Amino acid sequence: MLSTIHTSAVNGLAAMPVFLEVIATEIHSQEEKSIFQMVGLPDNAVRESKLRVEGAMQNSGFKLPTRVKYTVNFAPADVRKEGSGYDLPLAIGMLSALNMLQGAEEKLTRSVFVGELGLDGSIRPIKGALSIAIKAREQQFDALFVPKENEREAAVVNRLKVYGVENLTQVVDFLLGRIELEPTIVNTREEFYAAQAQATVDFADVKGQTVAKRAFEVAAAGGHNIILIGSPGCGKSMMAKRVPSILPQLTLAESLETTQIHSIAGKLGERTSLIAQRPFRAPHHTISDVALIGGGSTYKPGEISLAHNGVLFMDELPEFSRTALETLRQPLEDREITISRAKYSATLPCSFMLVASMNPCPCGYYNDPNHACTCSPMQVQRYMSKISGPLLDRIDIQIEIAPVSVTELATAPRGESSETIRKRVIAARAIQTERYKDVKGIHCNAQMTRALLEQYAQLNEEAQNTLTRAMKRLDLSARAYDRILKVARTIADLDASPHIQAAHIKEAISYRNLDRGDWGE
Repeated sequence: MLSTIHTSAVNGLAAMPVFLEVIATEIHSQEEKSIFQMVGLPDNAVRESKLRVEGAMQNSGFKLPTRVKYTVNFAPADVRKEGSGYDLPLAIGMLSALNMLQGAEEKLTRSVFVGELGLDGSIRPIKGALSIAIKAREQQFDALFVPKENEREAAVVNRLKVYGVENLTQVVDFLLGRIELEPTIVNTREEFYAAQAQATVDFADVKGQTVAKRAFEVAAAGGHNIILIGSPGCGKSMMAKRVPSILPQLTLAESLETTQIHSIAGKLGERTSLIAQRPFRAPHHTISDVALIGGGSTYKPGEISLAHNGVLFMDELPEFSRTALETLRQPLEDREITISRAKYSATLPCSFMLVASMNPCPCGYYNDPNHACTCSPMQVQRYMSKISGPLLDRIDIQIEIAPVSVTELATAPRGESSETIRKRVIAARAIQTERYKDVKGIHCNAQMTRALLEQYAQLNEEAQNTLTRAMKRLDLSARAYDRILKVARTIADLDASPHIQAAHIKEAISYRNLDRGDWGE
């Protein structure tokens, strides 16, 4: 008998429909061993499902005939099938082909099944349940059967009955009408906004560093990438970890997209429905290129995609491999990454704010007022040359910070709270949203093109003269010109000023330390 079971596979951020065609035919020879054939480009994990499925069915009390030939087709046949999520649909397909699910034909036709089976018949979690649920609703299926651990992330999708199931017996009994299962219901909006209200780290904990905190405010308001240069112990990492607390809260659409990425990476917790806080990813400098941008033998999102709609913090930037740093150039520009390999091609979004930090020299104490630097000018330049010009070109704010004195640490009052700073950031972002509402793909000042700069970053005579003098006096590079204009536009938005003033230009210039011709000499 031929049985068709619907399931799904994840490709990039989206899922694609897959259906299993299972035929069970009796073997008339005297062989006692069943034959199992799979077609449709299954990988090793899918081929091994035969053993898991047979063990699960036997230990769940299903008596399988001994002389049967099973032919399983994974359609569409030209797409490679990977992972263990096909175990449950395969088991259901085999039972249906053996006429053990009579009366459940309508439910089978209107349902999607995903899940990995244990040898005891238990159903284990899979990756990408949210993307699969979205695709099931698009195809107008009535129900989706997922492992119990994945039910809350899948139940975010409305107009779809999501059943979290614990074992194979439970699924079969429900299909045959022996038991009733209640679909999982998640009040998406209520839970999302409740999770947003949870307390996080606060900029008020940072004492001193007024200039650096202002730079972070400007960076958050305009979506600018930022790099901090300072000696060890001056608070670079502490401030970087607090950047998400001053960014605007995730919208529901952003949260859904972010959750999808973490779902296919297998990074969601059992009780997580939606990610409500902006991601903060801080990979170690020994990270490989593949782990950073994504890919591998079977596709996995990299750190840049996991940081989507959030912050990617790269501490000790020059210590990262040169190839890893250069792979960042295209994602920083395009805000998406396409990985093409022999077995697959996948595209994932990676719109993140890059926050980087570094020591000013190998010993870490160049320009430190309290410690003598032991590095020669040549060593400083060689250290800085580890970061290429094209990468620096994509970092709008470059600021040098000094350590806070012991006296200031002891006596300085608490600074502004993250909530206070966030209000100013949100107001500036609202101005930008209105400004670029008719421009596709542009949401903040950091994304402005040359044409948009000419339109929205016009300078009056005083501001233009200030910028011209600074370019000559500080020997600023040509690439610094547009960056200064973008940052100045953001500073003007923070002041609710429709025009860029000379004061805005001066502040923006102060955030281009590494572009100065005398830096490191």
